[in-house]
Amino acid sequence: MMSDSKLTRRALMQSTAALGGATLVGQITLPALADEQAVISGETEHFYYRLAPTGPYIDSQCDSKAFGFNDDAIYLSKDNAKTWQHKAVFGDANQITFSCILKNGSVLFATQNKLYRGSDDLQNIDEIPVLDQAGQAYPSHKPIDPNKPGWYFHPLDGVHTWEIDGKEIVVWGNYCNVLGGAVPVNIYYSVDGGKTVKLAYTFGVSPAYQQKGAGPDQLLGDPNNDVIARHIHCVSYNPDEDAFYACTGDHDEKDGDQLKHECHWLRGAYDWGKDEWDWQVVASDSMNTRYKSGGINFVDGRLYWCSDANGPKPHDRGIFACDPKDLADQSKHTMLFNPTYEIANMLIEDGVILSGHYTPVSPYHVGIIISPDMGKTWAQYNLKGMGRWSPVRFQKKNDEGWFRIDLRERWIKRGKVMFIKPKV
Repeated sequence: MMSDSKLTRRALMQSTAALGGATLVGQITLPALADEQAVISGETEHFYYRLAPTGPYIDSQCDSKAFGFNDDAIYLSKDNAKTWQHKAVFGDANQITFSCILKNGSVLFATQNKLYRGSDDLQNIDEIPVLDQAGQAYPSHKPIDPNKPGWYFHPLDGVHTWEIDGKEIVVWGNYCNVLGGAVPVNIYYSVDGGKTVKLAYTFGVSPAYQQKGAGPDQLLGDPNNDVIARHIHCVSYNPDEDAFYACTGDHDEKDGDQLKHECHWLRGAYDWGKDEWDWQVVASDSMNTRYKSGGINFVDGRLYWCSDANGPKPHDRGIFACDPKDLADQSKHTMLFNPTYEIANMLIEDGVILSGHYTPVSPYHVGIIISPDMGKTWAQYNLKGMGRWSPVRFQKKNDEGWFRIDLRERWIKRGKVMFIKPKV
């Protein structure tokens, strides 16, 4: 069942070409609700929903703050995008592929292959160099095709910060090698409010995801790591273990005579004193199994995740839960729900489980999956009136109780933003 609104849809923000450079301007107040009729709103039995209002593309939120952009400027709101108090002209704004609002109020954001940190009023914007595990510069590669520098910092999940013993850590992985060109597959982190970003882990050299025409000295990835992946689906933190988990995709690739999996689960422990990581592969399997997955969440010591298994049938799909120590033992997993179709994004907050369908493989237009009670009961909704989009990058509720979700063309090209507020 579902309830659709008949209001007109939010106009799409179209991006054409990057202009380059950033110029700062003074504070402004830009109304976010300039056209009330540009917002689709409705409700189901389980939640209210609405599209973002006309104005800057709302790329991320945290408490009452929202970060947005249009073709040539970035914006920061401190009242949940009702108004935009701060603006900076930024020529590459329509190339932004990642943003994260930090505890100190600053914003870590990226274009395709460059990383920036904006102050809490956007009056200072600095390009942030990335360092490798040894603390040396880790520059992006020089692309053979300058129009395809790659998406170095783009994530498909929506939660990237955690507080550990009163200290904030930012950790995320790049969902890459789909649009924008070939790039190495990395997990990044920052422990100083975005002033320094370093590599937590870098995957090996994949034979499938390299630049066309690349020579032996132009191959991307860590030549000393045998673990390969196309991209990272999700990184999450388990406070009970004080450890991070990451899962990757997508295929089973031939490397010479050897068949290598790209679907892995890794467990990483961070040593704050030594500023070092210890990563171990927990599970590796083929693309038609539950280990081709995403949406990693930890609640009360339990691990929850969802699967977008595909490839040769049968497909081992669903929403699963287990004790983290039993991840590699399928006999100890519990399937909480099977939505039939592929899903790889999920977020749990305050007992509500929220997930969504991928439109390329699902008949749902905007397919939302919800459990209001930690998996005891489930519902699926097809929000046809919003167009045909894949919900990804689920972000935690703002201080008014609204989850923020990307709606993307197929599953990766930026389209719209929607908000969902559970009725619990």
